[in-house]
Amino acid sequence: MIVGGAYLFLPEYFQSLDSRVRDFYFKIRGNEKVSDSVIIVDIDEKSMKALGQWPWERDKFAQILVNLTNAGSGIIGLDIVFSEPDKTSPSYLNKKLNLHLKNVPDYDLILAQTIQQTPTILGYVFDFENTNDIEAPQIPAVFIQKHKKYGEFLPQAKGVLPNFEPIQKAAYSSGFMNNIPDNSGIIRSVPLLISYDMQIYPSLAFEMYRIASGVNQVVLDYDTAGISSIKMGKEDILCDRFGRLYVNFRGGFKTFHYISAIDVYKNNFDKNIFDGKFVLIGTSAYGLMDLRSTPMDNIVAGVEIHANVLENLLFHDMLYKPSWIELVDLMLIIVSTAVVIFILSRFSLVYILISYFGLVTFITYLNYYMLFHEHIIVNVIFPLLSVVFSLISVLGINYMFESRQKELIKRSFSKKVSKQVMEDLLKNPDRADLSSREVEATIYFSDIRSFTTISETLNSPKRIVDFLNYYMDEMVKVIEKNSGTIDKFIGDAVMAYWNAPLKIENHADKALQSALVQIGMRDVLNIEIHQKYNFDVDYGIGINTGNVVVGEVGSSGRSDYTIIGDAVNLASRLEGLCKAYKVRLIISEFTKEKLTKEYIIQLLDIVKVKGKHKPVRIYEVLAEGKLEDNQEKYEELALYKKAHDAYMEAKFEEALQLFNRLYKRYDKYLYQLYAQRSSHLLEQNIKDFDGVFEFKTK
Repeated sequence: MIVGGAYLFLPEYFQSLDSRVRDFYFKIRGNEKVSDSVIIVDIDEKSMKALGQWPWERDKFAQILVNLTNAGSGIIGLDIVFSEPDKTSPSYLNKKLNLHLKNVPDYDLILAQTIQQTPTILGYVFDFENTNDIEAPQIPAVFIQKHKKYGEFLPQAKGVLPNFEPIQKAAYSSGFMNNIPDNSGIIRSVPLLISYDMQIYPSLAFEMYRIASGVNQVVLDYDTAGISSIKMGKEDILCDRFGRLYVNFRGGFKTFHYISAIDVYKNNFDKNIFDGKFVLIGTSAYGLMDLRSTPMDNIVAGVEIHANVLENLLFHDMLYKPSWIELVDLMLIIVSTAVVIFILSRFSLVYILISYFGLVTFITYLNYYMLFHEHIIVNVIFPLLSVVFSLISVLGINYMFESRQKELIKRSFSKKVSKQVMEDLLKNPDRADLSSREVEATIYFSDIRSFTTISETLNSPKRIVDFLNYYMDEMVKVIEKNSGTIDKFIGDAVMAYWNAPLKIENHADKALQSALVQIGMRDVLNIEIHQKYNFDVDYGIGINTGNVVVGEVGSSGRSDYTIIGDAVNLASRLEGLCKAYKVRLIISEFTKEKLTKEYIIQLLDIVKVKGKHKPVRIYEVLAEGKLEDNQEKYEELALYKKAHDAYMEAKFEEALQLFNRLYKRYDKYLYQLYAQRSSHLLEQNIKDFDGVFEFKTK
């Protein structure tokens, strides 16, 4: 029941582990024989040694396209973007140096004319981080969405990096080259289609396949869960509800037929190889950084992923996760659990162990068979977990009742509290009330800023984990030193609380002092991080104090000592508001009231956060100490109070002048924000004003 509930309500939590099991299946299966339908022309080290570092002069690249076309290539796809003019072109240099020479060669024009005369499909890249208003390349096909009722399921791009305009205009068609890894940094599925500016665009491999099929209309059929299928003529292309294709990888690096670009350039190759074939031009050179991780290999040229997708489309053997598979997964979980319990209740230990390994082997083989023979993805982790948990639960029931109190404390707090607190709990278990109870606690949330960008910068699951372990370790040391309890790590976020399981005096001060130390150590922390990972890290912290329910939460077989309540939600919201106000630390009015030491505190706003109906005052803590001892801050906050009072009294003209004065003098985003609000409210001629700002999102 527990595993079934986890499967239904926490599918993403175990997705990475299940994906890694499938990766292991790929390695067991090994490389498959590929067809000769897809050939890769490789801009490799050998080619760059002969023709110079990339990018080459485009007349040379044009010669490669000419030679491929003369060899009878069916369709040529470029896993390359020519986003700028060729700066080695005599025409470009003529204009740049203002030489006014006539009849100088234009390499971009030569390449454009070659593309126009050859079966070449260009590649380009969508941007999911930065917005621009550049138009995506036109596609000579119609994409129709049927039965779509609500929601966007295709990946939504914000911008695009196309080819240099003369080159792009010369192409018959283009496809995007984006291959998006999952959270572990491994590419297991690829988007076939991406939505940009209300239009749908195909991937490079998909567009090459569509053109070869001679189909000019593609239909996306939707159901309530998302995209049910992509219809191309009479063919249904199997994908998930987001339009992604689960790739049935043929093998590791260089499984497909590679031919060096220099050999094509010199016409030193067997012409029959390319006759009527799909040709992809890309790079395997380490210096050009187009290397990816797949289930079959840690380093694979990006162009080979396109080749795998093309091969899957050609032979219709891509992996597929149908909508009804969840029912099969649940049935496997239930049956596996029932079989284990039946065996444990009827047979001796020897038969139990034999049956156990037999059942595990059967589930493992069934999953392998479904994956590579039926090409259907069946969850393997949850059935195996159900077997393991059932076995452990029944065999270990006597042990679980021995030393129950100390074992409960160890399980609940071994990674939550400091060593000293842990020893105190073990020596005096009666001091820790583990039953559910209501206490006043101070709750802390911190989160790394722009973690998606950091993950892309690291571009390696191991480096991401190494960085997070280093960062979390430094954060946790500070929290534990101040008697805090670590509740959980949520991706790149940390949740902690004070005043449970043991009573902590002045818990609001201890939480705040932890945050101030963490903010103060940021520059020192970044020295190490920059040396190791070549970027700087920033983070936001939210702190709230209030009544929460604390205790063991979960089921009899699986639970966790944690806190729940509205005060926890508010603390999480405050951390999120750090982004809105561009600060690193926000506390609530409830925490401020509980502080016993002197701090320099600035009122940020009176807000209604998402999910709460009552407004709350939020503050930024600038430093520990007396405000009167810091003359500059004293003057700044005095002027700010005057401006904020005018704002609250709906004297927006006066407030606008004061906030502009503050912003000009102190260059703080908060003052700019209030100036913008005052200006807007002044224009709206607002009279009935309570000063509360409501956030609609988290």
